[in-house]
Amino acid sequence: MLKRWLSGLLGGGDRGSDGAPAGEPVVYQGYQIISEPADQGGQYRVSGWIRKPGADGEPQEHRFERSDMVPGREACDQLMVSKAQRFIDEVGEEMFRPR
Repeated sequence: MLKRWLSGLLGGGDRGSDGAPAGEPVVYQGYQIISEPADQGGQYRVSGWIRKPGADGEPQEHRFERSDMVPGREACDQLMVSKAQRFIDEVGEEMFRPR
């Protein structure tokens, strides 16, 4: 996880669990949404990261996983972004609080 965090911070190429590159970050209300779908037998599972710089300058991140399956990578990326935007609107900074 530290390696993934550092590579994301330094602009490295994150890779999804299927080895495909992570999607380009989408900025929404100060958050970065990074789609990283998992290829599961020709279907893609909606998943990725929501990141935001913390008050102390340290980045915060939340792993975003959903059960939705989509037949195409591009459609999955779009669905990931729309679901993450809704999640940000509903939950906001609470997503970074420890459970």
